[in-house]
Amino acid sequence: MLALFTGLAGCGDGRTSVTVYSPHGRDLLELLEKAYEAKRPDIDVRWLDMGSQEVYDRVRFEAANPQADVWFGGPDTIFSRGAADGLLQPFRPSWADAVPADSQQADDLYFGVYLACPILVYNSAAVSAEEAPRDWDDLLDPRWRDEVIIRDPLASGTMRTVFGMILARSVAETGSEERGWQWLRRLDAQTKEYTLNPALLFEKLTRQEGLVSIWELTDILLLQRRGSPLEYRFATSGTPIIDDSIGLVANAPHADEARAFIEWVGGEEALSLVAREVFRLPARRDLPAESLPPWAQKVLAEMTPAQVDWDLIEENGARWMETWDQTVRAKGSESQDL
Repeated sequence: MLALFTGLAGCGDGRTSVTVYSPHGRDLLELLEKAYEAKRPDIDVRWLDMGSQEVYDRVRFEAANPQADVWFGGPDTIFSRGAADGLLQPFRPSWADAVPADSQQADDLYFGVYLACPILVYNSAAVSAEEAPRDWDDLLDPRWRDEVIIRDPLASGTMRTVFGMILARSVAETGSEERGWQWLRRLDAQTKEYTLNPALLFEKLTRQEGLVSIWELTDILLLQRRGSPLEYRFATSGTPIIDDSIGLVANAPHADEARAFIEWVGGEEALSLVAREVFRLPARRDLPAESLPPWAQKVLAEMTPAQVDWDLIEENGARWMETWDQTVRAKGSESQDL
């Protein structure tokens, strides 16, 4: 973190800075930083990597004196809260019409750039493909007691989305949240630890301090490329596909430069680069499937999108997470009724 904060300090070389707050991680952010600065030698891209909820909290805290120019990455349910709080300003990039209508915010405050896919994760050195969980409910199997390790959902948009899906599914199927809360209590009873960040999650899974988890596809593909034993599968009942969005921070210190950066990030050149190098699935629908790298074509063929009431999650997400933190975390129930 010290190195990242140092990167936000002035460089004094005459370039104009574009400061980006993002949960996307070093691999993607360094890739885009270098590629964009090669195209725009007059720009110094500076980034701060943190969880998507932490980005929202920081942008809100700094609202009276914004430090960031671009809010880059995170589920649109979190971006919608930022929009309601006046943390974003309108900017409609030229590529906006190429993303689906439900990936566009009505007032042009943010747009989906990538599609994020929560998945079931397991350590293949200790768990065979036949034994590994195949659906979300499989995580509740007694065999995984104290073998589940999860990223702390209070800081993670991915985990907030999965928990929101469980509660929204309960409402849709029973008319009540209670079955969803029971599911989350049972998952808590299975969970050995909630890690502070993704790096700790991956480290503990690799060391077999836990064997199964929930996370996002991109990071697992990156780890596999480095020889990690972590494997994944899509839940058979469906994957809640997240619009991973981007927006211009309200009263951004370098708004014009930020607009140009957002324009480039959603363009075909940058989307092709990140799909090829860091496994990001473009949200745009005007890119032919055959133009995507093989991994992306495989994902699109294998993944079943889940039916999710995003409006319900957006309306209740903050309350649900507060309730989870106060009444579920470390208080899990082993009730078998679903």
